[in-house]
Amino acid sequence: MDVGGEGDRGKNPRIMERDSDSLKDQIAEPSWFTPKKLLFVFCVVNLINYIDRGAIASNGINGSLGTCTSTGTCSSGTGIQGDFNLSNFEDGILSSAFMVGLLVASPIFASLAKSVNPFRLIGVGLSIWTLAVLGCGLSFDFWSITICRMFVGVGEASFVSLAAPFIDDNAPHDQKSAWLALFYMCIPAGYAFGYVYGGLVGSVLPWRAAFWGEALLMLPFAVLGFVIKPLDLKGFAPDDTGKTRTDNLNALPVSYGLSSVMKDLKLLLVDKVYVTNILGYIAYNFVLGAYSYWGPKAGYNIYKMENADLIFGGVTVICGIVGTLSGGVILDHMDATISNAFKLLSVSTFIGALFCFSAFCFKSLYAFLAFFAVGELLIFATQGPVNFVVLHCVKPSLRPLAMAMSTVSIHIFGDVPSSPLVGVLQVWNWRVTALVLTFVLFPAAAIWSIGIFLNSVDRYNEDSEPDAVTRESTVAPLLEVA
Repeated sequence: MDVGGEGDRGKNPRIMERDSDSLKDQIAEPSWFTPKKLLFVFCVVNLINYIDRGAIASNGINGSLGTCTSTGTCSSGTGIQGDFNLSNFEDGILSSAFMVGLLVASPIFASLAKSVNPFRLIGVGLSIWTLAVLGCGLSFDFWSITICRMFVGVGEASFVSLAAPFIDDNAPHDQKSAWLALFYMCIPAGYAFGYVYGGLVGSVLPWRAAFWGEALLMLPFAVLGFVIKPLDLKGFAPDDTGKTRTDNLNALPVSYGLSSVMKDLKLLLVDKVYVTNILGYIAYNFVLGAYSYWGPKAGYNIYKMENADLIFGGVTVICGIVGTLSGGVILDHMDATISNAFKLLSVSTFIGALFCFSAFCFKSLYAFLAFFAVGELLIFATQGPVNFVVLHCVKPSLRPLAMAMSTVSIHIFGDVPSSPLVGVLQVWNWRVTALVLTFVLFPAAAIWSIGIFLNSVDRYNEDSEPDAVTRESTVAPLLEVA
């Protein structure tokens, strides 16, 4: 990545942004780090992150407690649960401990983007992630591995807040939603690979080796965040003082502090488009979180489904990948606007809810699988559009915080409480519980439909001055296509 000439440092960022031809003339040579390579790197990092999520939940890594028969014959436990003699409650805490670090650190990293180059922050976050995962493999009891899992969430926080804005900045104008969809497609794919990876490693090596392998996979990307010239995000103006710029990871802006964060949060909370989008996303994630946790058990109890884990996992992975990619491509084909995104979100979720609700009404397993697959295909089509709205309904300098608060909200109010609440609801039978849960998708579709009628403005190209954030860093222009 090449840096503009010395003369660029004294220019007004607004002029530089609008005079793209002049900027290109000042670039010495095309960057080897093209937009497609950036997308590839972020997709691989996202994939590794969710491989870790799938691996720790797999039978090969998570394992089971030791058992004793009535005759007194006992077998030793396996995996993490067996080695540390974890109760099911402790095992459940372990699987979600990363959320503590993720929810606390996401807004912090988003705010730090005002003082430290966001690309460097991703490098810091991935370094923390790598060390934390390595620590999981070296843990010696419940608390040591739980603390390490919390720091895995801290490391992930920088990536969650900042990767999507980078992709949005560098994607072709007519493919922004498709690129975001490709990035979020790595979530179901990563989970699937994680289950397989955990099972394979756990069958031939100690469970600790799985974490060490993940750390080795992530290490090159953590290093990459420091060794290449950093990219700047749109909306974060470079230092205009004429001083020599550095990537000072210790420097904090004068405006940094609780008051600055609260000011930005207030801007998000009074944005009707942003709030409407997130409310729909919360209801949507409430259902998907419970599906992922209770789905196999519900399928087994309702349809006496053998290999429920494999069947539900396979349907979710295939529909997740195809649906997510399709949603992004369709939005780009419709013309990627906020209004069109809300149309796609509401229609796709409503029809998908109809299919999923109908699926649980059938007594036939094959009819259930056919309808549920179509329903999941449709509801997964929301991933690209919903994040497109998050990124484009706010001014550029608010995008990291908007992504961070989106992540925090859908977890705190969505998938975190949904699983235990569904467990409480399970006082009738699994079919009724599944129908009640699925019905929540209809309010999600209704909320998103409200967004169609709001006065929505795509603020991606909105000039953020005089609120532009100034930061001391080595600034590179947005990536040029080689």
